[in-house]
Formats: sequence, structure tokens, C-alpha cells
Amino acid sequence: MTWYTAFVLAVGVERLAELVVSKRNLAWSLARGGYEVGASLYPFMVVVHTGLLVGAVVEVAVADRPFLPWLGWTMVAVVLATQALRWWCIATLGRQWNTRVVVVPGAPRITGGPYRWLTHPNYVAVVVEGVALPLVHTAWVTAVLFTVANAVVLTVRIRTENAALAALVASP
Repeated sequence: MTWYTAFVLAVGVERLAELVVSKRNLAWSLARGGYEVGASLYPFMVVVHTGLLVGAVVEVAVADRPFLPWLGWTMVAVVLATQALRWWCIATLGRQWNTRVVVVPGAPRITGGPYRWLTHPNYVAVVVEGVALPLVHTAWVTAVLFTVANAVVLTVRIRTENAALAALVASP
């Protein structure tokens, strides 16, 4: 349990690093005329993602979930792969990456890196990580609850992003 808690905390620290990058990128975007879209969704996203981290540790402790090596080590590898994909997305988008939906008029649409193949590769990382992180230590209830809650959040967020990008492209 101790190493699993440390692993989840490490993912939490990674998320804090994302927030630092996001805040810096938000300031850069706003200085260039950028604006946030769909801000009311952001608190729900924070609650869902915090719930993933807390829920995984609490479920393992309270329900005495076992570590099954064949599943656990596979899921550790999957979580690490999602981190690599996430940071590839962040590096590819550069200053345009954000945890919020921020539109910068005149900024080019990024089509390189993982965006060459997927419209929303960062969300692939989020979805897969949301299943894999709890399953490292068989916290299947957390995996299911996060998946359902995240599906609701992502449905709204992706619609918001796509509408913002479409409006940006449509404007002269």
C-alpha cells in the first residue's frame, strides 16, 4: 500500500507540474488576446481528477484491494505510457497547451506530433490513465466511477473546444 500511495502521489505531483505550465501558458495566451471558453466546466474537471487520485488510494485502503502482479505491473506500464503521451502533447502544443480551454486568435492550429493522428490525444491519455491508475492496485470501483464522471466532463469539454476552434477558423 505504501508504494502505491507514493505512486499515486507522484501522479499528483505531475498534475501540479501541469498546472504550473498551464498557468504560465494562460498568462502568455491572455497577453496575446486569448480568452477562456467554458470556464464553468473547469471546477467539475478538477473535482473529477482529484477524485481519481483520492479515490484510488482510499478504495485500496478501505476495501483492502490486493495487488495482482500480472495486472498491477501492466497497469504501471500503461500509466507511464499515458504520462509520456501527455507530455508529448504538452511539448507539441507548446504555449498553446492548457488545462483550460483558451483560444488565441491568430495562433496556428497544431497538427504535428500526436495531433497528426488524433484530434484530442491528451484526452486519450486521460481516459486510459483513469482506468489504469486505479487498476494498478485493483481499485476497480474508482476506475468505473472516474470513467463515467470523466465521460460526462469530456463530452462537454470536447464540444466546447471543437466549437471554439470552429468559430476561430470561421472568423476572418
